[in-house]
Amino acid sequence: MHVAIVHDRITDTDAPDSIDVLHQADAVGTALESIGHTSVRIGCGLDLAGVRHLLEQSGADMVVNLVESIEGKGRLIHLLPFLLDAMGMPYTGANAEAMLLTSNKVLAKQWMAAADIPTPPWITISGKEGCYPAAVASPGGVWIIKSVWEHASIGLDDKSIVRNDNITDIRNLLKARAGRLGGTCFAEAFIEGREFNLSILAGDNGPSVLPPAEIIFEGYSEEMPKIVDYRAKWDETAYAYHHTPRTFDFSPDDMTLLERLKNLARRCWECFDLSGYARVDFRVDASGDPGVLEVNANPCLSPDAGFAAALDRAGVSMAEAMERILSDV
Repeated sequence: MHVAIVHDRITDTDAPDSIDVLHQADAVGTALESIGHTSVRIGCGLDLAGVRHLLEQSGADMVVNLVESIEGKGRLIHLLPFLLDAMGMPYTGANAEAMLLTSNKVLAKQWMAAADIPTPPWITISGKEGCYPAAVASPGGVWIIKSVWEHASIGLDDKSIVRNDNITDIRNLLKARAGRLGGTCFAEAFIEGREFNLSILAGDNGPSVLPPAEIIFEGYSEEMPKIVDYRAKWDETAYAYHHTPRTFDFSPDDMTLLERLKNLARRCWECFDLSGYARVDFRVDASGDPGVLEVNANPCLSPDAGFAAALDRAGVSMAEAMERILSDV
């Protein structure tokens, strides 16, 4: 089979989080070759007619969709799958509607709340609070300010955690920060506890939840927010980059919690009608109650990313993973 690997169009001046998609394309191309497929790469920008032309000229039978943003805008992530649907071109991963729903974190939280999937309460600029009355939305008035559309921890830093129980103040803060958070942001009740990532891979008998991973905040002082911010993911000079390892090793006491997280991950897959692969991120409070932070319908496939680490822990090669992803189209 001839496969088109479509990814963000990258320039020499792009930030590390954007350039990483080229590492993903390398890994996918190598895996496809190892299982007998040929591939061609196509960068996707706003010229969708040009992308369509390149796809038609390529003779590709299928697309591996690695697009995470278009022209640096995460809110445009769903444009490629909608184009592919219009072309009648099969593609890997989530369908266009699921990509749209999961990429907008507030929409995703609304869907989860409607499906009774636990997710932390939130506040938006528009005043549409989520889940609970604003007065009891966040115990202690602790919030984390996030972009609605951007992923890869874009915009997250040590100023993202806010302690304020005045909802009007929070909404004013959202308006002030929106510009540097992709134009739209929200406040989510911050769970001061443990952080988990659960990767999911399609299979012959339905989706399989890969071994759960926990992010460890090594050596963090009380003043340091225990979050995986932008520097922790992308800045090799940062303390957080070297002190937020993931672990797949747990004590017997954690088994009940891990089973609960796995079940919730499966429910997220079903709720959003996902395909191929995905990752669900959680925080768990001191009482052991989890909340889903977000559902990533096209998680990073770079060799050093969490999905690849979960595959390795499960004894699944990238080649086998790509076979399963291609088969779930």
